[in-house]
Amino acid sequence: MNPVFLQIGTFTIAWYGVLITLGIVIGAWLGTRMARQRGLNVNLFSDMILWMIIWGLVGARLVFVLTSWGQFADIPFPRVILDIINLRAGGISIHGGLIGGILVLIYYTRRYKLNFYQYADLCVPGVAFGIIGGRLGNIMNGTDTVGRVTNWAVGYRWPDSARAFHNGMCQPNPNPNMDLSKYCQDIGGQMVMTAPVHFTQLYGVIIGIILAVASYYWLRSHKPGWTFWQFWLWYSVLRAGWEETFRLNPLTFNSYLSQGLDKAGIGLFTDTQVISIPLIIVCIVMLIRLRKQPDSPFPAEVKVDSPAGGQPQPR
Repeated sequence: MNPVFLQIGTFTIAWYGVLITLGIVIGAWLGTRMARQRGLNVNLFSDMILWMIIWGLVGARLVFVLTSWGQFADIPFPRVILDIINLRAGGISIHGGLIGGILVLIYYTRRYKLNFYQYADLCVPGVAFGIIGGRLGNIMNGTDTVGRVTNWAVGYRWPDSARAFHNGMCQPNPNPNMDLSKYCQDIGGQMVMTAPVHFTQLYGVIIGIILAVASYYWLRSHKPGWTFWQFWLWYSVLRAGWEETFRLNPLTFNSYLSQGLDKAGIGLFTDTQVISIPLIIVCIVMLIRLRKQPDSPFPAEVKVDSPAGGQPQPR
């Protein structure tokens, strides 16, 4: 597994960035296509997507740095600034990216007096495909966002060349639920993790696929916001209940830990799981409220050929 997609001299392009970008592009194409079919402002929606991607990356990196400050605390100034903004080194938070994108969407819909949910719903496929691309990129990085050591049959033994285990994973960690050093051994002059772990990156890919397929059915609803809140609900449930349960992350509340060659590889509760609980409640409340509201037909599209090659405008 090689994290580098393309290298020209000292300049490299990582698989992670390529795959997550490809996922977002596919989702943006689908969203734009549906915006046109529904008679929404396609040109404005395209602008939204561009700025959601930009500020989504800012939010994703910012939240990662804030929640993983231990990785930057010992780096001297001003080098720490360069490390913080160096996205090519990896490290982003999906939740941070979603927050950044939503803030952009709120700004646009308020400025142009649009229905927030009509446009937010159409962003869901892009987010789902972005999750798929991001987790595939984690796999190419080699044990990035690694799972806990397990004796379950699903345990995956990463190859010796996996990058992240050679970059601090085998160093002793004072936090017992994060310490993997006792599962490492010297192979070819490098400390390598040899124990089977949960393949949490693949779990994330499957979650993205589930959300992408489900969004196809959610978008059939004529209740603006139905797709948006369904996505947040099921992403939170699947991420917190499945992926995060087996992922090697610090425990905010050390309620339960079963990790080792003779154990399941489960940890409760991480930051993501704690945050997901109120988010799930909010989503359920919003979906109940939306369910009681009458259907709202999509805006009609004006079928007019534009000699200038422009997009049809909604009535």
